[in-house]
Amino acid sequence: MRAEIQNTVEAIRKSLDLLAQRLDYETAPHRLEEFDAMIEDPNLWNDQARAQKLMRDRQMLVDAMKTYEGIKQELEDNIELIELGEMEADAEVVTDAEEALKSLAETAAKKEIEALLDGEADGNDTFLEINSGAGGTESCDWASMLARMYVRWAEAKGYTVELQSQSPGEEAGIKSAAYKISGPNAYGWLKSESGVHRLVRISPYDSAARRHTSFSSVWVYPVVDDNIEIEVNPADIRIDTYRSSGAGGQHVNTTDSAVRITHVPTGIVTTSSEKSQHQNRDIAMKALKSRLYQMELDRRNAAINEAHEAKGDAGWGNQIRSYVLQPYQMVKDLRTGYETSDTAGVLDGDLDGLMSATLAQQVAGKSRSEAQGAD
Repeated sequence: MRAEIQNTVEAIRKSLDLLAQRLDYETAPHRLEEFDAMIEDPNLWNDQARAQKLMRDRQMLVDAMKTYEGIKQELEDNIELIELGEMEADAEVVTDAEEALKSLAETAAKKEIEALLDGEADGNDTFLEINSGAGGTESCDWASMLARMYVRWAEAKGYTVELQSQSPGEEAGIKSAAYKISGPNAYGWLKSESGVHRLVRISPYDSAARRHTSFSSVWVYPVVDDNIEIEVNPADIRIDTYRSSGAGGQHVNTTDSAVRITHVPTGIVTTSSEKSQHQNRDIAMKALKSRLYQMELDRRNAAINEAHEAKGDAGWGNQIRSYVLQPYQMVKDLRTGYETSDTAGVLDGDLDGLMSATLAQQVAGKSRSEAQGAD
């Protein structure tokens, strides 16, 4: 086996070791049996919240076991194929198996990062907010492009996406939108997307076809679990109802059912305009609690807190990522230096490379901090 491929095999094995440790693989079958026994309890669904959490935790365990076992089996199969191909001098078999191992190494590295998403809220569902910056129609159009990008990414992950509220732009696009994205590690993946996103392109709204720079901000907050208590003083909030309207069409909501909740001490505002007024109050209150919870997480983490305080306006000097469509094609994350020329793929939801680079940097920083603390 060539040295390069041997190194690839070793990298996959290291990822497998970490996955096994995080999963506690030796006890995983026993824990799955315990989950199955609890699910058979006929009284389980008397408590809907507990039942749903139990089913979700079980599925996460099953998925983690399948991931580990799948990577391990594929590694063994391809090693055997290489050995067989070398014995029979079949270069095509060897080449195919080597390419499969390279692809498997990328998958294993990505799963390793997912396994390191062990922050207090990383496994939670998440709220995603997008707001257009200065620049009128250009920024509103850019905000709608970002919204589509994240929806496509989430759907490709198998996540559930619910539109919570949306404010259309005056001519095109959106001024703002809020989504709830549900699925394993939704917050853990998306938390790295908080910040200002910059677009450079030839404007489709400029008759002179000049190059324009637009900004929009993205902010991500974890959905608070039922077992995390967040107290909100009723005296600290103001609840308003208002008439919500969409960009047009038969589905426009023209009733006074939309709800806006303002948390006076912090100035946090949450809205919901997609369902009944009663449901909107619940949705907006959950979003408020999630925002308050995120603030608490920020206070506990100095690095996150620094970024939160420095986020500023959606404009120059505050961006985390640039998307350049003219005069060349490039998406570059300014925190990690990761870049790709596949701008069409990124805008169509192919964000895993960008996210993984940021998560890997955060994990490395966390590991260094823990090591220094141990010293």
